[in-house]
Amino acid sequence: MNRPHVIVNCAMSADGKIALPNRKQIRISSDEDIKRMYQLRNDVDAVLVGIGTVLTDDPKLTVKEKYVKNPKQPLRVVLDKECRTPHNAFVVNNKAQTLIFTSTKKNVKKYKENVEVVKVLLDDEGFLDLNQVLSILYDKGVRKLLIEGGGTVIWNFLKNRLVDELYIYIGSIIIGGAKSPTVAEGFGIKNENEVIYLKLISLIQLGEGVLLHYKTIDESL
Repeated sequence: MNRPHVIVNCAMSADGKIALPNRKQIRISSDEDIKRMYQLRNDVDAVLVGIGTVLTDDPKLTVKEKYVKNPKQPLRVVLDKECRTPHNAFVVNNKAQTLIFTSTKKNVKKYKENVEVVKVLLDDEGFLDLNQVLSILYDKGVRKLLIEGGGTVIWNFLKNRLVDELYIYIGSIIIGGAKSPTVAEGFGIKNENEVIYLKLISLIQLGEGVLLHYKTIDESL
């Protein structure tokens, strides 16, 4: 299958949390990491999040001129099984093109002209079929795809062995909470044979935190 190169980018606390126990997002990244994030967005063809991130954080998924001169706005992609993306969400404003993947059997919402809604199949666990999603994105010219969350979306890409690189920024804060969201949620692995192995490419300090750059290991080699 032809598919884009998939990059995961996220920020977590020193204890591995990406948001408060009530799932509200807080700032974890340093100024230096935020600048890096916007440059990364500018370098990819599309940025993807799940509907949970849209409803909780209302992200814009655009590139700010404050950080990148003459920015190239990536395609914004939302995995939204039941087509719940609000009409007033930032992710469907007219600042960039948006593609919403859904599987609802109901009539889909009508958005502005810059928003396309595409129906895809579900996998065996009831999640949107990521292989079909990536194939459609590739056919639309997406060669580099950035995944920005949330934890369930990141986990589904990882468990399906569809991630090529990960950038994980570790901020110098503690959030705590057994139910606080983490980088990879979902059901997790069932046994040690399902462990997803990574290769550490680099480790650098950015502000008061540390940026880890990983590549996934092809276990078939």
